[in-house]
Amino acid sequence: MDEVNRILTDIDRGDPRAASRLLPLVYDELRRLAGQRMARESPGQTLTATALVHDAYLRLVAPGNRQEWENRGQFLAAAAEAMRRILIERARKKQSVKHGGERKRINLDAVTLGVESPADDILALDEALRELEGHDRQAADLVKLRFFGGLGHQEAARVLGIGRRTADRHWVVARAWLYDRLSNTN
Repeated sequence: MDEVNRILTDIDRGDPRAASRLLPLVYDELRRLAGQRMARESPGQTLTATALVHDAYLRLVAPGNRQEWENRGQFLAAAAEAMRRILIERARKKQSVKHGGERKRINLDAVTLGVESPADDILALDEALRELEGHDRQAADLVKLRFFGGLGHQEAARVLGIGRRTADRHWVVARAWLYDRLSNTN
């Protein structure tokens, strides 16, 4: 068991000092994930990759939010999900009537998922992902790990505990589903 797994176990057991030992070990990976995600956001964001990492990390290790992670990959997947939720919350707030926003939709080409999408368009992707979860949960999880988590195809499959061929099938389903949902809403 590596040091990260040991610390994750300590966090699960309620060790109050474990969270402070974890951040230095995973910070670079979390920063890379956040940097990739923020690079896709529209210019002029007030949220930085560093702030996104810190917000996500605090959500993950909050006392009332205990989760059991078996390994580093599962922790990074949880971090990617936390970052996704933070960005969605910010986009919803920005789009609210109070802030003068109107919901916009994004187009996904057949190869990549919204690589250059502005921050506001994350809401359309989130809505489509929620629909996909009802249809195929693993396909939706695969998209989240790849798009929001920055994981490669094989790494995401490993985190989900599925084989490469199964991941390939889920990826085809997810791309077609999301392309159909997002291209038909414009």
